[in-house]
Amino acid sequence: MPTNHEAQERYSKLVLEKVRSELVLGDGFVFNNDYEGSPTSGAVKIPVRDEEVAVSDYDKANGISPTHGSTGYTTLLIDKDKAINEVIDGFDASTVPDNLVADRLDSGGYSLARQLDTDGGNTLLAGATVMNVDTLTKETIYTAIVMVRTAMSKANIPNDGRRYLLMTPDAFALALTCPEFIAASELGDEVKQTGAVGKIAGFLVKEWNDSTANLAMLAGHPKFATRAMEWQTSVHVQDLNGSGNYIGACAVQGRNVYGHKVLRSVAIRAVYSPTHLTIDLNAGSTAGTTIATVSAGNTGTTYAYKLNPNTRAVYNQTTANYGGTSLTSGTTEITAKEGDIIEIANFSSGRVVAVGYARVNASDLK
Repeated sequence: MPTNHEAQERYSKLVLEKVRSELVLGDGFVFNNDYEGSPTSGAVKIPVRDEEVAVSDYDKANGISPTHGSTGYTTLLIDKDKAINEVIDGFDASTVPDNLVADRLDSGGYSLARQLDTDGGNTLLAGATVMNVDTLTKETIYTAIVMVRTAMSKANIPNDGRRYLLMTPDAFALALTCPEFIAASELGDEVKQTGAVGKIAGFLVKEWNDSTANLAMLAGHPKFATRAMEWQTSVHVQDLNGSGNYIGACAVQGRNVYGHKVLRSVAIRAVYSPTHLTIDLNAGSTAGTTIATVSAGNTGTTYAYKLNPNTRAVYNQTTANYGGTSLTSGTTEITAKEGDIIEIANFSSGRVVAVGYARVNASDLK
């Protein structure tokens, strides 16, 4: 019979295996895990080298003077704290069947993966360099992808076989018509293990079932976005007898903390067709607030915003269905903290026509 500690380790590992199998924005494919410190402390440090190693002519008689670069660190705030607390009625912790626990672990892993994809996507969209293209067709899709490839190459983003392209279903359907698209069945096992469904213009391609207004593609390289994640409290079966509320019941519980950060904006490219909102943030007059100004991409002046949205704005979504909080560009003070993602939706005739994202930095707050 495993000890409680052994069970927690096993349960936590099973949930993480489920998370990894379900993630679209996966570790190693979209995000790296190169950080120092423990996420449970509230922040970790990401090493960032400020320059490449210098190469000089060698003098056979005198040698060459040594050079030294330096590695700086940027802070990744661990701003997400998620938990599961799923009650299993009719069993105490010592008698609950393994199949019921396994079912809850499987479901919990799936739900956590969906949340990680949402929060990771928010961070990528808020930190990306935006590229607008005309309405995409099967005749223009490959040209648009090559344009993204060229922009990344000019920005010195490594073309080492690890560049990725996340395509929304409509864009992916167009890419499938391109003779340049290489299906996964024709790629090597190493590429297929990444979960890529194909390759085009040097990008590993995944279909991303995302409906963010006007978004067509998201391109990048895993070297330039980091995810840090850790169990704050390992997954375990908690007996609820004595709780005062539950009799003859237990619960599968666990608490996970994580954060995401884009390290270089030009390495992540969000492609919108035909447009998106350009948003500038400035400190408000009240402590802990920021003011968002829409500077481009709008149709009319009706806006609403959400902070750290669990679902992103969909094109043609009604004002009532979107919800959010009404916003006046350049005026409304938004209560926020460093690391928050602000989504602003633009409405015309009561429906979403464009959307934009901005990450709140310390300088954006009063």
